Amino acid sequence: MFKIAKMFATATVLCAVGSPAFAADEVRPHNIRFGYGLNEDSVQGRAALVFAEELGRLSSGKLRMMTFGGASLGSDPQMQAALIGGVQEMMVGSTATLVGTVKEFGVFDFPFLFNNEKEADAVLDGPFGAKLMSKLEDKGLVGLVYWENGFRNLTNSRRSVEKVEDLSGIKLRVMQNQVALDVFKTMGANAVPMAFSELFSALETGVVDGQENPVNTIQSSKFYEVQKYLSLTKHVYSPWIVLASKKWWDKLNPAEQGLIHQAAVVARDAERKDNRAGSAKAMAALKESGMVINAVSDAELDRMRAAVQPVVEKFSKEYGEDITKELMAAIKGARG
Repeated sequence: MFKIAKMFATATVLCAVGSPAFAADEVRPHNIRFGYGLNEDSVQGRAALVFAEELGRLSSGKLRMMTFGGASLGSDPQMQAALIGGVQEMMVGSTATLVGTVKEFGVFDFPFLFNNEKEADAVLDGPFGAKLMSKLEDKGLVGLVYWENGFRNLTNSRRSVEKVEDLSGIKLRVMQNQVALDVFKTMGANAVPMAFSELFSALETGVVDGQENPVNTIQSSKFYEVQKYLSLTKHVYSPWIVLASKKWWDKLNPAEQGLIHQAAVVARDAERKDNRAGSAKAMAALKESGMVINAVSDAELDRMRAAVQPVVEKFSKEYGEDITKELMAAIKGARG
């Protein structure tokens, strides 16, 4: 189960100490289509370029990655299906849309898990994150690394959300998974599942009143043009995952696989650094845009956490109480 994860760990270590893991003359020419959902001028877009450039450098130009942003290859679920079918090579997308393929990925959608990014890194890059990625192989996918979407916050066009009651009746776009639906329904919102690629238009036309995403995505996607209120809840830490088609991956030799993973690690680290550095800049831009911004108090966040605890307990049983306990143990270890 962990054969690929062990190989990736070895490649990462070799990369970290500055030694090439594989000889470039073992690498054959390949064209790689890499899709992502956000605009080119986003952390996803910039990291995709880092990935492509690093891969070209490591392979002496033999591994040629072409990047496709703005969901031009499809929504996350559509691209995942294309990878499984072997008609697309790689992508980065939300772990949330993998729940229908590997249900255990739903644990990352539990609200209020992580206190900070350092805890998330330790869990995602450690044994727990590798264990979940290994479950993808039987489904036709290969997980390489986790990128960071970040802590999600609420925006809407109706009112500031300062307490749980303020969500009542708001038509809120959520990710296409049942945890997010139940979390916001429990807090009184009219939760609407929708692909990210459809979101701006839906906000602009009033199909939905609001959405929830990290501030970088809110700024880069220009949601401030169609949303008035931003409420800082940090209710979920949302990771992205870099995926490859297993049908395609299995045709690569170990040298090619190793170089792709090395480049993925470099892009991961660059993406996280970029994302975190950009948060303050994004917040400043959103303030300048005229959005009304409020931070939800700790007391009200505790009320929200208490309100959605039955949802966490419900899905812990569905996804597996053992995997939930492993996640909580990994978080505790990261804090320790």
